[in-house]
Amino acid sequence: MGRIRLYGSSDSGNAMKPRWVMDYLGIDYEWIETNSFNGETRTPEFLKLNAAGQVPVAVLEDGRTLAQSNAIMLHLAEGSDLIPGDAYQRAKMLEWMFWEQNSHEIYVAVRIARVHYLKMREADLDPALLTRGKAALARMEQHLSGAPYLVGDGLSLADVALVAYTRKANLGGFDLASYPSVQAWIARVEDALGLPPFASDAA
Repeated sequence: MGRIRLYGSSDSGNAMKPRWVMDYLGIDYEWIETNSFNGETRTPEFLKLNAAGQVPVAVLEDGRTLAQSNAIMLHLAEGSDLIPGDAYQRAKMLEWMFWEQNSHEIYVAVRIARVHYLKMREADLDPALLTRGKAALARMEQHLSGAPYLVGDGLSLADVALVAYTRKANLGGFDLASYPSVQAWIARVEDALGLPPFASDAA
């Protein structure tokens, strides 16, 4: 039996999610830096691990593979305090995680990639990315103005899922100063996960 191997890019919020979960839970793993911008996820060797050609992908101790950041996190965190024991609270956690992939990541993360990493001009960007990204942040602001975490009173996988790109939103042109409750939540989650505060000027 080997240890878990996690293929991911340090620039990818999706890839960092399961890495943070393993660090938080003290799970032994090997991180394999994989650049998704230069073709490394399209090699025959990588495509055998994940036919979708995306990071992250985890190779478990028994050799089985698992892709999609939220699926990997759910597997790793089974039985831990990152997954609520109450069935309804657990479903609320999943509600936020599904929302993250369908209504947050596809706008906030995509703008980050296009603005910060691909250096695209504003005129060439879909304006809906900014509009809908702001709407996603506004929804989080509304919820977090009355709650310390997304689900209940403690850290869950919902927070891990959503902090990944929210903490980097400034890189996509989103002004987090407009969302003070979100900013406070980011600091809370970073502290709980043992992460240094994200500094956009160092990215």
